[in-house]
Amino acid sequence: MSVYKKFLGQTMVYGISTILSRLFNFILTPIYTTVFAPGVYGVFTKMFSYVSIINPILAFGMETTFFRYLNKHEDKKQEVYNNSFLVIAFISSLFLITALVFTDFLAKYTLNGNISGFADQRSYIQFFAWILFVDAISVIPFAKLRADGKPFKYSLIKFINIGTFIGFNLIFIFIIPLLIKHDILADWWSSWYKGRWVGYVFVANLIASVVTLIMLVPQFLELRLKFNKGLFYNMFGYSWPVLIANLSFIINENLDKILLGKYLPNNIANHDVGIYGAVCKLAIFISIFNTAFRLGAEPFFFSHAKNENAKQTYATILYYFVLALSILFLGLTANIEIIKHFINSRYWEGLNAVPVLLFGYVCLGIYMNLSVWYRLSDQTRYGLYISLVGAVFTIVMNIILIPKYSYMGSAWVSMFAYFIIMVISYWLGQKHYPIPYKLKSMSAYIIISIIFVGLSFWVFHRNIYIGNAILILFLIGIFYFEKDNVKKLLKKGS
Repeated sequence: MSVYKKFLGQTMVYGISTILSRLFNFILTPIYTTVFAPGVYGVFTKMFSYVSIINPILAFGMETTFFRYLNKHEDKKQEVYNNSFLVIAFISSLFLITALVFTDFLAKYTLNGNISGFADQRSYIQFFAWILFVDAISVIPFAKLRADGKPFKYSLIKFINIGTFIGFNLIFIFIIPLLIKHDILADWWSSWYKGRWVGYVFVANLIASVVTLIMLVPQFLELRLKFNKGLFYNMFGYSWPVLIANLSFIINENLDKILLGKYLPNNIANHDVGIYGAVCKLAIFISIFNTAFRLGAEPFFFSHAKNENAKQTYATILYYFVLALSILFLGLTANIEIIKHFINSRYWEGLNAVPVLLFGYVCLGIYMNLSVWYRLSDQTRYGLYISLVGAVFTIVMNIILIPKYSYMGSAWVSMFAYFIIMVISYWLGQKHYPIPYKLKSMSAYIIISIIFVGLSFWVFHRNIYIGNAILILFLIGIFYFEKDNVKKLLKKGS
């Protein structure tokens, strides 16, 4: 089988499952933005931002380390599996105990001293402590499914997870109120049910995480509680820079929502966080594409590293990845007048942030692809350095810009942070692990897509007909310049 067909096959399975799962989840966005006011949705956004920052700490970079050491030590696959899981299980258990013991302190801290919602916040903290624990100990069993080449089982579990989450959201938001309204066990439901309580979203998440854990029991049964200390020290040296790099990346993506709550006046903080959180959901389509690519690419890149033409393969993959990102970037912007209806109209005031956020995700996707050089060459410390630059930039510039520009400042900071780490990664990669990327052609497509997005969104004021005419023009240009290259690639792969 052609190496490109193999890559596309794996990526498409992960891609379809990821896209469908995230889209099903995305269905909840119009429900949330209709049921919850921006201030309440702001609470939701901030809580999930905290969770996103804690997640990589608990995973400790072990997912990437697991893939690397499976291919590096093919005679020690069981030890690699055991070590990776036991490290995460130990860290996650410490976290769970700490979070439950210090729930009151954490509730007060996340409320910024406002104790009016203390009882609810205390419940949220406890829910998320358990969610984070369960999700963390599922990381390596999930990774093992990918390493074992079982994308369909991986996808099935992901579908069941999101189906459970959506189902219980609908139960809590619509079905229980309907049962109360029609006097079906109304006294019992009313004795504990709170109408429009955002905490039920977190309860639904916890239930979905537990169901996923149960589905992964066969992978847990393959574990052996044996810890290889010598191997651990080597894995630790690889994983901790990955941890910091992942944490820095998550900071770039999520800290702005937390800082908005800290540096905006209390009377508008939750409202603006809610607006920003909702419009960020409109940029999620490129994020989904990036995630789908990573799920298929990461194990492929590691397994293909020893091939003679590996670098050329990586260059070709990035080239067409950039083409796809450019089309998505322009296509989503051209149709923003349709996409905006996925959120309630009271959130539309934040639409100007969407093109900025979309281009940030374009840069992030390219950076994720470029990062193959330091992962394959065991120079993960460079990933640490690059990500720290992005994190420091994000923190400093958000603190400077949020008081004056609110979430628009955060959107621009996020975009420039991703752009900076993308450029730095390319520059360092060409010095330490040179890959023959088609820099001029990729840059041309990106620049042209930026110009067309500016025309569609700001010059022609989001006119859907003109925007799609520009998109068609862009697609015709790509077809004209790329048709011969695609034919050669398909002929080579056949």
